[in-house]
Amino acid sequence: MEAKFFLHSLKTNKELCIGCSHCVSVCPTEALRVKNGKSILMENQCVDCGDCMRACPTKAINISNDDFDEIYGYKYRVALIPAVFIGQFPDEISINLIYSAILKLGFTHIYESEQGVEILKNALPDYQNKNKDSKPLLSIFCPAIVRLIQVRFPSLVDNLVLQKPPFEIAATFVQKELIDAGAQKEEIGIFYITPCAAKTIAIKDPVGNYKSPVTGAINMDVFFNRTYTLISKGGLEIDPNVHVDLPSIESVLYTLTKGELSVAKGKCLAIDEIHNVISFLDKVESEEIKGIDYLELRACDESCANGVLTVRNKFLAVDRLQNLIKESHGLNQPNTRPQFRPIIEQSDYLIKNIDIDKVLPRDMIKFDDNIDIALQKMEKVNDILNLLPKVDCTLCGAPNCKSFAIDIMNEKSTIEHCIFIQKMMEEKGELTRKETTVKFKDIWGI
Repeated sequence: MEAKFFLHSLKTNKELCIGCSHCVSVCPTEALRVKNGKSILMENQCVDCGDCMRACPTKAINISNDDFDEIYGYKYRVALIPAVFIGQFPDEISINLIYSAILKLGFTHIYESEQGVEILKNALPDYQNKNKDSKPLLSIFCPAIVRLIQVRFPSLVDNLVLQKPPFEIAATFVQKELIDAGAQKEEIGIFYITPCAAKTIAIKDPVGNYKSPVTGAINMDVFFNRTYTLISKGGLEIDPNVHVDLPSIESVLYTLTKGELSVAKGKCLAIDEIHNVISFLDKVESEEIKGIDYLELRACDESCANGVLTVRNKFLAVDRLQNLIKESHGLNQPNTRPQFRPIIEQSDYLIKNIDIDKVLPRDMIKFDDNIDIALQKMEKVNDILNLLPKVDCTLCGAPNCKSFAIDIMNEKSTIEHCIFIQKMMEEKGELTRKETTVKFKDIWGI
């Protein structure tokens, strides 16, 4: 059996799955098949982007979630909040009220994950200056894109910026601040409110060989429901311990499309939505596109505002954040909350601990370590592909004819599972109608 090299937070409920192939059709890395009437995941190709979850008509695909009650196992309970969480609420609900509800739910501290951008403002341009020969440098902000590059564009892994993303920098800061104030490390629980599946896994299985200071991830939709329900009941008063200290404009916008471009230097482009990213990186890899210094790459259209775990229309969420910046930067005074100093005061420590190790490629279409055997297998795939109709109908349970040819080469399927081949063989008397029915049951079940 193939060794697994990725953990996954996306799970399929086989009882709900009807084998419709919607997920197979949209998966950007061709990581899904239909077998025996159910969706099957090829785990070493999945990047946890969540497109399959969006496409599933029966809600059979969901994202694993840490039990909320785990927070109570810690004396110091930190909610690490991304700005897009605020964007989920109607405009009339103030940040003070949202934060008060979070404290009421049981957290002792609240911190904005975008505070980490305050450190990246200097660290990223310095990194660019030291790595001028690696162009374009590729953002590591979106973990689904990092995995995509590992499995689909392994030749580009050396272009990844080897620095922690903002929420990890913020978590490192929070952990140090609490320890400096007298807390024991084991008493601190830092829980990130995640808008997507990929960031859940980035916490549990981070690239770059480091251990995340984040204790766990709470799905944003679940956390929003808890918070909004508490607010909707009425009678919730503003907690006197709430101190809203918004990060800078650049930091608040960092999670949105083009957010990194205000920090990176040189000729920079922002590409969002994973299929757009794939199309663009194909051209970068083939050197059709040159002269770019930095690429901001996000798996979701409108970036984190459209994460699969968000609940509000992405355009309304973005609009609230933009209005927040325009209207409320009177709130953006020097940090006055009693539990934390401004993150910039710890910049020396955080920059010292910002680097991660080299990210390794994990090529999903590697046929063999032996180049001669790999070439033979590639030739076999091409021979099989030439026999297929190339209409990418998905009736074989694979997303397209090329993937189906690779499955046949790997002995995970047979050419008789193609309906066009079946009909040709029926006409020649090489297959009976009963035999073709059995073949279809292998894919679509009874």
